[in-house]
Amino acid sequence: MQVIAIVVSLAATAVGVALFARTVGQIVRTIRLGQPVVGRTDEPGRRTATLVREFLGHTRMARLPVVAVAHWFVMVSFGLLFFSLLTAYGQLFDPGFVLPLIGHFVPLEWLTEVVAWLSLVGIVVLIVIRQRQHPRRYAGRQRDGRRASGERGSRFYLSSFWQAYYVEATILGVVLAVIALRGLEYAQSAATDGQYATLVHFPLTAWLGELFTGLSLGAIETAIVVIAAVKILISMAWFVTVALNPTMGVAWHRFLAFPNIWFKRHADGRTSLGELQPVLVGGAPLDFENLEELDEDTALGVGKVEDFTWKGLLDFSTCTECGRCQSQCPAWTTDKPLSPKQVILSLRDHAWAKAPYLLATEEERAAPDGTSGPLDVLAMARAEAERPLVGATEGDPWRPSGGGVIDPDVLWACTTCGACVEQCPVDIEHVDHIVDMRRNQVLIESAFPSELGGLFRNLETKQNPWGMNARTRLEWAKDLPFEVKQVGVDVEDLSEVEYLFWVGCAGAFEDRAKKTTQAVAELLHTAGVDFAVLGDAESCSGDPARRAGNEFLFQMLAQANVEALNEMKATKVVVSCAHCFNTLANEYPQLGGNYEVVHHTQLLNRLVRDKRLVPVTPPEQPVSGLGLSKAGASAPSVTYHDPCYLGRHNGVYSPPRDLLGALPGVEYREMERSKERSFCCGAGGARMWMEEKIGTRINANRTAEAVATGADTIAIGCPFCRVMLSDGLTEAQGKGEAREEVQVLDVAQMLLAAVRRGGEPGSGADAGERTPDPEPQPAS
Repeated sequence: MQVIAIVVSLAATAVGVALFARTVGQIVRTIRLGQPVVGRTDEPGRRTATLVREFLGHTRMARLPVVAVAHWFVMVSFGLLFFSLLTAYGQLFDPGFVLPLIGHFVPLEWLTEVVAWLSLVGIVVLIVIRQRQHPRRYAGRQRDGRRASGERGSRFYLSSFWQAYYVEATILGVVLAVIALRGLEYAQSAATDGQYATLVHFPLTAWLGELFTGLSLGAIETAIVVIAAVKILISMAWFVTVALNPTMGVAWHRFLAFPNIWFKRHADGRTSLGELQPVLVGGAPLDFENLEELDEDTALGVGKVEDFTWKGLLDFSTCTECGRCQSQCPAWTTDKPLSPKQVILSLRDHAWAKAPYLLATEEERAAPDGTSGPLDVLAMARAEAERPLVGATEGDPWRPSGGGVIDPDVLWACTTCGACVEQCPVDIEHVDHIVDMRRNQVLIESAFPSELGGLFRNLETKQNPWGMNARTRLEWAKDLPFEVKQVGVDVEDLSEVEYLFWVGCAGAFEDRAKKTTQAVAELLHTAGVDFAVLGDAESCSGDPARRAGNEFLFQMLAQANVEALNEMKATKVVVSCAHCFNTLANEYPQLGGNYEVVHHTQLLNRLVRDKRLVPVTPPEQPVSGLGLSKAGASAPSVTYHDPCYLGRHNGVYSPPRDLLGALPGVEYREMERSKERSFCCGAGGARMWMEEKIGTRINANRTAEAVATGADTIAIGCPFCRVMLSDGLTEAQGKGEAREEVQVLDVAQMLLAAVRRGGEPGSGADAGERTPDPEPQPAS
């Protein structure tokens, strides 16, 4: 029996290690098919520190605390219990074998037993969680506002269950074998000299060993050999299985997660959000001033899977199929076809299916079908290579049987909110990959939703999404009780003032957003902040164009703005639009525009802390249907909606809440999905200018959550959010699903009402919120 155990175990080890090593080579060759990318190996020390922090601290897993703790012990056991695997090989030959030097090292023995038991508990917890959240438990359920309807409500929907079950069973089997071996080792020691059969060496398995002490020494040693062989065979079967399934992310992530985290965008560990990466050609940002020098076949964006960078291909192979991204995605939650998880898995499967064709020589590609073996791998890879990366899928877009790899409805449903990236425990950069595919569709294929055609024309001809005349950019200021300085008219350049107030297109042209602009200007004036605006010299920041994939148009707008700002000596900029804030702060530096950019809630919060603005009057309660204020009414309760491009993309969560907390008498009510887990309003990714034709409306979902808090006011910090939530509220009020007195206000408006002493009618509520006024209301 011992001879059979040795032969079988060693043979399995040889096969398992050989196949595993071969697959590692295949993975490396496949990932190297991607395009080069710069900036992924800088600051190796900080990158290593980030990796250690995320690995040992499980910082990315902490969004689900119970899962994080259970997974931590399972993860640690994979490395620590490797010593028990080495011991098992020795026990095949000598049941009493222990590792030299460390075999009876008490701290290691304690650590091994503690980790083994906690890993057992951890894997059982993870098994239970997977079963409790199995798609079958969601079948027939209606959408509850936080999950999609039916089976789609499970984050494990579309994940491979046999792979997950196999990995769970492997871990369970290995841990049980380790615990059993420890008990048998105790019994063996007790049956011989008894030197180590104590609680000192077997703190958590001595009780188990006592159960075996009635066996003969021969029976105990036989059991050790058998269990050691079982442990080895379970481990080697796992090696063989994952080697034969290189797309088995639930297994391979335990190896690939380390390089994927190390090579993440920011060496300091920041989430890969904020700025979009520029269009890359040969690993370097494309110089749009030298477009004529490009080859005709130069890829702009991603039109084929090999156009992704090697980091993108590494992303695809690292996906664990945990579904956290899917559960947080606003498009998926509102029953649209976009699942960030499925996008990554589809790209992964396509890359691996196409890889043999990409790695083949020209002669091999030219060979007729049927010459590459019984399965004709090259012919299948050639068929996969002929599939368009983006194109209508045949059948279910979530389980495509043919056609394109990514359906257009999937690609254009993304709001670029970043919830997927923020939730991903292995730092996959979903948003960058989606926008790269959009770039190719817009710039090369000219294939994009028809609504975007009007947006692009307005941006190109009028430099704003609404197509308004630039001469009307300052109309919001005409009724203010003070003069707003304009650069080039009232001041020569921005060195004469403290701040440039970047109004933004919405703040200048959209009736509801104009009120925010007026409020910010009046608060800055009241606080004695010297500021100026660009007026008709300002144009769109370019955010909608870039998120829609029109990088040419973004470059045109952004370069013009950067040149103007640099010429005007801009240094400090305050912005009331979260999208403009992100673009100016994070993307203009790519074009040479380096400024100190603050969101208006950040600056106003600083002014309140410095006592330059003092809220003295509680905001007044609005009267239903009138949009006016009721003197003497109780102060309103308020909830705050985190704009994605202020919160997740830039980590600004406290200033707006601090401002609301500074308002006298205000009752603050937090929504369940807030801060990092905040739900999108539906306007990002240029979705502001596209209709929602599939599923339910994202803004209606978010508005319903805000209304459910019972708050009288939904506070926002972005004009896009204001439009979307106002529209959602109007629809809900029309259906009788929201009280008529509920309103949507920018934080700046609420602060202004509290700063004004006495408060005039209309100061505490927005008279034009539900029915926008044709002209902006006076601010005093």
